[in-house]
Amino acid sequence: MVKAYLVNKQICKLQPYLRNIMMQKVWVQDLGNIEYGKAWDLQESLLKQNLEKKSLWFGKSDEERPADIGTKNYLFFCEHPSVYTLGKSGHMENLLVNDSRLKELDVSFYKTNRGGDITYHGPGQVVGYPILDLEKFFTDLGKYMRFLEEVIIRAIAPFGIKGDRLEGSTGVWLDVGTPDARKICAMGVRCSRWVTMHGFALNVNTDLRYFDYIVPCGITDKGVTSIQKEVGHPVDEAEVKQNIRAAFEEVFGAELAENELNELLTVA
Repeated sequence: MVKAYLVNKQICKLQPYLRNIMMQKVWVQDLGNIEYGKAWDLQESLLKQNLEKKSLWFGKSDEERPADIGTKNYLFFCEHPSVYTLGKSGHMENLLVNDSRLKELDVSFYKTNRGGDITYHGPGQVVGYPILDLEKFFTDLGKYMRFLEEVIIRAIAPFGIKGDRLEGSTGVWLDVGTPDARKICAMGVRCSRWVTMHGFALNVNTDLRYFDYIVPCGITDKGVTSIQKEVGHPVDEAEVKQNIRAAFEEVFGAELAENELNELLTVA
């Protein structure tokens, strides 16, 4: 079921995991351009619903629990108006501008409950928010992060870009081990009782000048890049999302299904 598509040697280490994952359904929806706070509220709402379903069966034996306790898996794509977000382990000094300058730049700012330090979201960036019950996949947060990285590595490969991992840092990088090492996709998640939220931000046609006003991810000696910068021209963001969807299905052993979720999308 999983294609033998090896982008780098690290993928070989993942293959035993890929073979052992059972197919799970993940409801997918593109939220379009949405303000960061509204997308955050939606994620919190769905995480809360999943935690409430888990609570109904907390402490029950395997014999008492049904095979499916009713938790749902989601994957949201979106794009945000320009915003800087600071993770719970981040440092305010990595934001290099004051409030008045933020207003001039028309950039909002949020302290979030995800992991990681500071990053930028904005037009031309493909943001993905998986809300997954990892108990339906595997209960290993480190493996989850490696799987998200693998999804992006596979998604950018058709553009002739070889993504890689940087030891000690999450996300997807290019030219690791050289003075030109640079990040193309940032990641930061929250996990509560094995339910995830937040996710990844892949620079596609992003205006990289906005990263000049922060210390991206708190890393001072490495830069950032985008697919557009690497290939020399703008690329179709719909194509990038389709690549991510295909890679997500392969890596997570999931079936992505469309769901409008109209009853939940009161955030617009």
